[in-house]
Amino acid sequence: QVQLVESGGGLVQAGGSLRLSCAASGLTFSNHAMGWVRQAPGKGREVVAAITRSGLFTNYADSVKGRFTISRDNAKNTVYLQMNALKPEDAAVYYCAATGPGSGLKVVESAYNFWGQGTQVTVSS
Repeated sequence: QVQLVESGGGLVQAGGSLRLSCAASGLTFSNHAMGWVRQAPGKGREVVAAITRSGLFTNYADSVKGRFTISRDNAKNTVYLQMNALKPEDAAVYYCAATGPGSGLKVVESAYNFWGQGTQVTVSS
């Protein structure tokens, strides 16, 4: 079965950086567009970054544009989220998500078929 396993979350001071990783298995990774979706307490899910199957094209939520970078290594079946200049409002559970096979880049969370268990990011002010 499809498994997406996130790592790299933790506690960081405002202005700091974290790099999230998501290792995928049980699917042909290069056939799936990927995304990072976050959910803060009491809020809905937000697609913060998405990347095409090839990795050539990306999309970011306005709230993270210029600070976060999504990338992928299809040889390693892994997608990354580099988060810089973190703010307290970035604190959330971050989920790795995969679209169905052959899909294009998606910016709405309902478009994702597979989900990881999430990793907590906490930003202290």
